[in-house]
Amino acid sequence: MTTTPGQRAADDLAAVREQWGDMLAAIAEPPRAAEWMPYERRGFLDQLAADDRTDDDQALDEAAVGRLPLILREHPAPANLRALDAAHDTEREVFDMCDAVAERVQLPARDRHGRWTLGTDPSDPRLWHLPTYRDAGPASIASTGSRVFGLHWAAVWLEGRALDDAADRALFAPTPATLVDQVAEAARTARRRVEAALGRTARTITLDDPCPFCRAGRITVHNGGGDPRAAVATCSTGPTCPAPVDAEHGRRSWQGTDLVELWTALHAARREQPTGV
Repeated sequence: MTTTPGQRAADDLAAVREQWGDMLAAIAEPPRAAEWMPYERRGFLDQLAADDRTDDDQALDEAAVGRLPLILREHPAPANLRALDAAHDTEREVFDMCDAVAERVQLPARDRHGRWTLGTDPSDPRLWHLPTYRDAGPASIASTGSRVFGLHWAAVWLEGRALDDAADRALFAPTPATLVDQVAEAARTARRRVEAALGRTARTITLDDPCPFCRAGRITVHNGGGDPRAAVATCSTGPTCPAPVDAEHGRRSWQGTDLVELWTALHAARREQPTGV
């Protein structure tokens, strides 16, 4: 089934939103050498174990992520400058795209005082408010407008304009096809940048740790390009490995929620090693 540019943009923007909490967490953690699924404690393992999480846990997770834009945060000593730069670039480009779309499709109107504004009701939460400046340039910004609500809200708003919901015609003119294409390109770039910064681009690695079950085989992980449902790990020992998972093509294979058990077993084995090993 062929997807439209608007649908592709919506999918990519959703992926950016879903991984934004991991990006913020990555900024506070030192860069790591290549290893299995860096920065995946929230994104990868939590998705696989989602059935075990309660609604209250989910609400706490989302509250911890926060919505304050990076441009308004202080970063006195970020542990990972690469992740911070990638997040800044992503946030800025999504915000700029929202500004450009709002200027093209958001309908002007007069408010109750007769002043020109945007939309039939300037307080309507569906509107995107552009930043304002005291004089000129970002250094003299007076108001961040809708950017104050952070990237998550910006991505939701931009998704709505990409899908061009006809129910919003009181506020927005139809989004031109050429503008939808621009949104789709910006969304694809944002997703690629986030996934690259989090190490979620498709790759295959062999872990330094031996298999925690047979203590001899090497574990090879195909990360599924960031899709936890496509990820798979195998042990080189073969069917004689006592790991409690099925064998595929002659090797013990972990997929889906079994990967959580493998992750746990690997860390347990590390803790059992004598100090200095």
